[in-house]
Amino acid sequence: MATRTDFARLLDEAQRQGKPVEPLTSFEPGLSVADAYKIQDELVALRVSRGEKIVGYKMGLTSKAKMQQMGVSSPIMAILTDGMERPCGGTVELAGSIHPKGEPEIAFRLARDLRGKVSAQEALSACDGGCAAIDLLDSRYRDFKFTLPDVIADNASCFGFVLGPWHPAPSMDALSGLAMTLSLNGKVVSSGSSEAIYGHPAESLAALCALLDESGRFLKRGSVVLAGAASPAVALKACNRVEVAVESLGAAVFDVRS
Repeated sequence: MATRTDFARLLDEAQRQGKPVEPLTSFEPGLSVADAYKIQDELVALRVSRGEKIVGYKMGLTSKAKMQQMGVSSPIMAILTDGMERPCGGTVELAGSIHPKGEPEIAFRLARDLRGKVSAQEALSACDGGCAAIDLLDSRYRDFKFTLPDVIADNASCFGFVLGPWHPAPSMDALSGLAMTLSLNGKVVSSGSSEAIYGHPAESLAALCALLDESGRFLKRGSVVLAGAASPAVALKACNRVEVAVESLGAAVFDVRS
């Protein structure tokens, strides 16, 4: 029987070689969410062992539609490393990726440690910056098909992220109902509102604190948090210029290398 370490190594090799694998639940149908998070930790530990550093987290399944689709009532989380960050205004190499996609997001930066279960206002008050962000996805599973434990174990399909210029952290009211778009080569292909992010992006931030608290962790000063997507992911191709614009928070942009 495969161990958590075996599964983590399988996903790590799939990412490094750009070769899809079958969902872990096809090998272990009873895989639990708790075990999936332990696999996620081991998967990220492999990256850390190669010199990467944990810089924050991202939230997934923050929209009502996605939660209903996956049969859950709360979001999931994943871990971000410095090796995943791509420069705003730069180029992103998709060679070796399997199912590259992009999502429009809002990111926060923590000005101080944030522990335990907190309100959305308390979570937002701990931040000193907010910005437009692009979540780069690339599931390691064949045909982009997976269950909830599968996607959690795969670190919520993390591939990379792009952050736009930081702005002072907005107020609760200022974050409500912000228009968000993702454009390819100047054409809007995905749009939504910040309210699609768990009702309010700060609510997603507070939900992350609660998730971390369950395993004795907390948000550290300087952490970056991607709060969740405002609209569906869009497939990325060579020569795309990708831009996410968020009302009052500017834009994040990159070019896909041909």
